[in-house]
Amino acid sequence: MDYFVHESSYVDEPVSIGSGTKIWHFCHIQPGAKIGKNCSLGQNVNVSNNVVIGDYCKIQNNVSLYEGVTLEDHVFCGPSCVFTNDLTPRAKYPKGSNNYIKTLVKEGATIGANATIVCGVTIGSWALVGSGAVVTKDVPSHALVVGVPAKQIGWVCECGAILDDELGCKSCDRTYALNNGELIEVKKGR
Repeated sequence: MDYFVHESSYVDEPVSIGSGTKIWHFCHIQPGAKIGKNCSLGQNVNVSNNVVIGDYCKIQNNVSLYEGVTLEDHVFCGPSCVFTNDLTPRAKYPKGSNNYIKTLVKEGATIGANATIVCGVTIGSWALVGSGAVVTKDVPSHALVVGVPAKQIGWVCECGAILDDELGCKSCDRTYALNNGELIEVKKGR
């Protein structure tokens, strides 16, 4: 194996786990899961059937990724953030995996601690979901969203810093511009 799994964790078969990935205490990786290279899964992470996790993702303690969730590369999931896959669950009337609603978290996005991601949304590249937010609709790339329900309050740089009013980053000197409501990088940072 060219990845690490702590002895207290369970990895069902078949799964795909990339080189350099570390799976820490009390995790459960279920059949069909695909985890990329150089990921870190903290304590008590559950990766359900057929979940896809890209390369270089960091999933903090107590996160459950339910079937239907896809994380692209470099996604950060803060402690105890929550994903769902059914808008109208009933214990008596399970819908089965063919009816789960999909959620996509694009490259570089960050989800803060205790945030809830209601299924069926896309979180754009490099977006930042604040701690405790409840995301009920799509989040644009580079958007900063907070609150219940989550609302956009600003923009964030690829490096994670909040952009100023001129859409510049004081941390890495990147500059952005709005083009039809989409943030695009116009000047590379240092």
